[in-house]
Amino acid sequence: MNVISIPQTFVPPAPLPWALHSTLRRLASVWSDFESQVQNTAFIRRISEGKMRRDDYLSMLLHHRQQVIDGACWITRAASNVTIEFADLRTKFIKHAATEHLDYKMLEADYVAAGGALADIISAQPNIGTEVLSSFLFHRANQPDPFDLLGAMFIIEGLGRSFAGQWAEKIEESLSLQDDQLTFYRHHAEHDQDHMAEFEEVLADILNILPDLSDRIVQTAKVTARLYLLQIEEIERA
Repeated sequence: MNVISIPQTFVPPAPLPWALHSTLRRLASVWSDFESQVQNTAFIRRISEGKMRRDDYLSMLLHHRQQVIDGACWITRAASNVTIEFADLRTKFIKHAATEHLDYKMLEADYVAAGGALADIISAQPNIGTEVLSSFLFHRANQPDPFDLLGAMFIIEGLGRSFAGQWAEKIEESLSLQDDQLTFYRHHAEHDQDHMAEFEEVLADILNILPDLSDRIVQTAKVTARLYLLQIEEIERA
C-alpha cells in the first residue's frame, strides 16, 4: 500500500467558527444583491460602458466627498461608545479611522486636477442618499458597543475592493486622465483589500464573544447597501 507523505510544513486550515462562517455567508448574499444593483444604475453603467463624460467624473467626486468625510467621523464616534470591556476592539476602530480620515483631500485634489474648482467641491451640499446614509450610521454609532457597524464597513470597504480599480481603469480610458487625476480610486483599489482582511479578523473577535450579534450585523449591512445605492442614484438627479 502506498502511503502519501504530508510535508512537514503543511498545516490543515482550521474550520471557521460556526457564527463567523454563518455571518460571512449571509453578508456575501447581501453583497451579491448589492453588487448587481450597483452595476445596474444608470450612472455606473455609463462607467462600465466607457461613456463617462468629464462632468460625470467631477460629479462623482463631488458627491463622494461628504460620505468620505463622514466615514471617519462615525467610526470614531462608534469607538467612543465602545465600553472598557472591549478596549482592544476600540483601538482597532480608532486605527481604521486614522488611516482614512484625510482621504477626502485626495478627492479634492483629483477634482481640481480634472478641471473642477476647489470652492465648488468644498461648498457642495450632500445629496439625499448621503444625508440618509450618514444619519443612519451616526445613529448606530451612538449606541453602546455598536459593533453591528461592521456590516456597514463590509459594504463600504467592499466597494473599494471590488469596484474602485475597475472604475479607475474605465474612467481613465474614457477621459484619457493622468495618474494625478485618479488618486482616490486607485488608492482604495490597492488598500481596501487589506482593510477587508482586517474586517474579518475583527468580526471573528466580536462573534467569538457575542455570537448573537450576527443578525444585527447583517441587518446593518442590508440598510447600508440600500442607502449607498440611493446615494449613487441621486448623483443622476443632482
